[in-house]
Amino acid sequence: MESISILIANYNNGVYFNHCYQSLINQTSPNWEAIVIDDCSTDNSVEIIKTLINNDHRFQFYQNKTNKGYQRTILKGIELSNHEIFARLDPDDALTSDAIELSLKTHNNNPEVGLVYSNLFICDNNLEIKSKQKAKQINELNIDYLNFKGEISHFATFKKSIYHLTTGIDPFIKRAEDKDIYMKMCEVAPVKHIDKELYLYRKHSGGVSTNDNSEKALFWHWVALIKMAERRNINIEALFIEHYMQRKDYLDNISRVKKSKWAKVGHKLGLFKAYKHL
Repeated sequence: MESISILIANYNNGVYFNHCYQSLINQTSPNWEAIVIDDCSTDNSVEIIKTLINNDHRFQFYQNKTNKGYQRTILKGIELSNHEIFARLDPDDALTSDAIELSLKTHNNNPEVGLVYSNLFICDNNLEIKSKQKAKQINELNIDYLNFKGEISHFATFKKSIYHLTTGIDPFIKRAEDKDIYMKMCEVAPVKHIDKELYLYRKHSGGVSTNDNSEKALFWHWVALIKMAERRNINIEALFIEHYMQRKDYLDNISRVKKSKWAKVGHKLGLFKAYKHL
């Protein structure tokens, strides 16, 4: 059976890392490596991580010399990975004990599939389970694959050979790079849903998509959707007005995209060609 590289990009989440670490060493499958990259944390993350992993050969630990941000740190992790299958695990989250075994088995049984994903548990700050989030099997490039309701979610595992058929994780898209790459994977190969909760997602004040950050995450999801429309040459305005929101809400969101300094920079660099149509 294939092995998997688990990519962990850490920034100031040392206080939560023990749960992440314990969930890996308790896996029912031995076929994994963990690549942990600290992105210049200002807390005691490095000390905590080094103490926990100690001399465990399954863990590789790296430190960025300068703060690169989450997306570029994950891209570095992909380059450092040694296996055909890779997945992201946030340092403040955890896996169920059978997550790797079931994911690898599904990849092995479905060689044509590029992305395998599961349901997840939503947990509180102490990683106590509070609810479940059900994903959905995506069979075509329809409304569901746009991922407004978490139709594709954690635990997401990628075949590297198929991932490289896409343009990969986009460091321009902040906070919604997962939505972006999920759509890209659907566009190049079939994807497979495991109808079981394999990931424990911790909700806390510092999360990238919780509290004040939820609006920012929504904004960047829209940027990812606009770039998807550019790739597929579809009329995104008609699609979203028809299916998702009143015109005023739509225009408000488009206005936010237009005002983004990152959108303007991306346009000037030729990375965001659809900007001129907003």
